[in-house]
Amino acid sequence: MAEETVFGKIISGEIPTEFLAETERVVAFPDINPQAPVHILVIPKSTEYADVTELAAGDPELLAEMVTVAKQLANEHANGEYRLIFNNGASAGQTVFHVHAHVIAHLEERSLLGF
Repeated sequence: MAEETVFGKIISGEIPTEFLAETERVVAFPDINPQAPVHILVIPKSTEYADVTELAAGDPELLAEMVTVAKQLANEHANGEYRLIFNNGASAGQTVFHVHAHVIAHLEERSLLGF
């Protein structure tokens, strides 16, 4: 990855944030512009991969670890029900080119649907 991103600055501690989860290779924290009641970002500590396609090709085990952390967070914050979103490229809505997953949950939808 050529340019330092805001996520690189978070990982280095230059920008402080509350980690909701941390492993040796992955961190997770609340999105600063949440689009849902639960909106958590899961990112690798490595700055090597700009998007999920690069990560899947270069380190599938790291991608699997990100998914595992996402599931753990969903269990803690959203009764295990969630969407996992990777935006891949600017035209797909990716604004930070450090691979990251959005854990999204709409807790109130359950009552709106009558379940």
